[in-house]
Amino acid sequence: EATSATPRPPAARIDVRTPRVAGSLNLRGARLDDLVFTTYRETLEPNSPQVRLFAPRDGAQPYFGQWGWTAADGRTAVPGNDTDWTASGGPLAPGQPVTLSWDNGQGQVFEIALSIDEQYMVSAEQRVRNTGAEPATVLPWVRVRREHTPHTAGFYILHEGFTGVLGGRLREVTYSDAKSEAARRSGTAMEQETTGGWAGFTDKYWLAAVMPAAADQTLRASYRHVNEGGGAMGDRWQVDMAPPAPITVAPGATGQMATRLFAGAKEVHLLDDYMSRLGITDFDKAIDFGWFYFLVKPFFLALDWIFRLTGNFGVAILIFTVLIKAAFFPLANKAYHSMARMKALAPKMTEIKERYKDDPPKAQSEMMALYKSEKVNPASGCLPILIQIPVFFALYKALFVTIEMRHQPFFGWIHDLSAPDPTNLFNLFGLLPFDPAQWSNFLHMPAWALIMGVTMFVQQRLNPPPPDPIQAKIFAWMPIIFTFMLASFPAGLIIYWAWNNTLSVAQQYYIMRHDRAAARGAKTAGKAK
Repeated sequence: EATSATPRPPAARIDVRTPRVAGSLNLRGARLDDLVFTTYRETLEPNSPQVRLFAPRDGAQPYFGQWGWTAADGRTAVPGNDTDWTASGGPLAPGQPVTLSWDNGQGQVFEIALSIDEQYMVSAEQRVRNTGAEPATVLPWVRVRREHTPHTAGFYILHEGFTGVLGGRLREVTYSDAKSEAARRSGTAMEQETTGGWAGFTDKYWLAAVMPAAADQTLRASYRHVNEGGGAMGDRWQVDMAPPAPITVAPGATGQMATRLFAGAKEVHLLDDYMSRLGITDFDKAIDFGWFYFLVKPFFLALDWIFRLTGNFGVAILIFTVLIKAAFFPLANKAYHSMARMKALAPKMTEIKERYKDDPPKAQSEMMALYKSEKVNPASGCLPILIQIPVFFALYKALFVTIEMRHQPFFGWIHDLSAPDPTNLFNLFGLLPFDPAQWSNFLHMPAWALIMGVTMFVQQRLNPPPPDPIQAKIFAWMPIIFTFMLASFPAGLIIYWAWNNTLSVAQQYYIMRHDRAAARGAKTAGKAK
């Protein structure tokens, strides 16, 4: 008579607790696959779920860190995904390390000594004690595995996917690029030996990364993609580190590898602390500061310092924008003086174009003569503005990529500077009981975007009109285009843009008024003579 097999009991777990995280370690497979951040929530609601980073394989979005070995000699029994480990004590907490052990019954005892700090860093020492009569050759490894493709924000200025500093160089690969490269290379999107460094997965605000325990330790890092089962649901992404060559453990000896696993929030000061204290090369570049790193990070540090003084990140943005405008005041003055003089010449330029409309070369030469006689350089207003563009972009990036602005309130209806302004013109700012944005993003037109559009329109009106009619029409539409384009951007960025425009309008209006007064004074003095 056939009998059914005895079902396997559920996997044992040990709790993981720190002031910043809570979760558990799965003793079946030695996986850290349950981790939430106790100081971050999904939304502003007090009872909102805590942000989850790691999740087990039997859930909808498996994501975990794991330690293991591969049998390089083809005969040593090594622990696998279904191996049940024995834990010494628990929970895993600061000052309370835990050691996992497993005996393969052939003379080798495998151990994983785990400890965790007060923040997000797990330290692991993988050991093989060989009590057998023959040497054992094994390859220890640590990995972060993501068995689903996460939703990404899709912004050009934000990298999400594989990231790491390997061989002293930042190596970023998007999910789509990794998939294409791995298809050509049997699953390996990138592989590189590195002394020190780190590698992992980055989301906008969160990071899971592995690294050697020592800055002078050399390991081989890999970015991998495979597809199990076909279709997008079968995508499997992995970052792993292992020694460059297998370790041979002689009888009576112990082979080991020490690594770290970071699973946490990308807080700038925290990453800086790990970078200096643990010697983790360029760990702050887990935050996508980009090409303008040398500007973006100092800007953030200044913003954060002002925030700590004022207690309001929105106020910090306003104050810092004033400081930036003050630093560029001489350059901006030069640009606005040139614009004011160009605007004063606009009637004469129009007259020249009308007079020589059938002779463009003559019109061009007459315009150049006019510039020369009035001592106006049409390009002088552009250069100072071009110099300022990297600065403004760097500030924009600093606000966009750092977690410190997340869930920070401003005043009034802005309760989260990192989220879009929730108001909407198309439902009369909440008077009508529906949300048009559910049908299309173009039907989201918040109050701060309108304020920004108005300030941009006013600023444009103060500038001299482009000489080309087509350019003039394009420029006339720019405030409307930008208002719709930026409507769904984080409120903090829109407030910065509107405030920067307002300061520019005030400065430009003052200079134009001063120039008109000076021109009237010169004219009066000329008549008096």
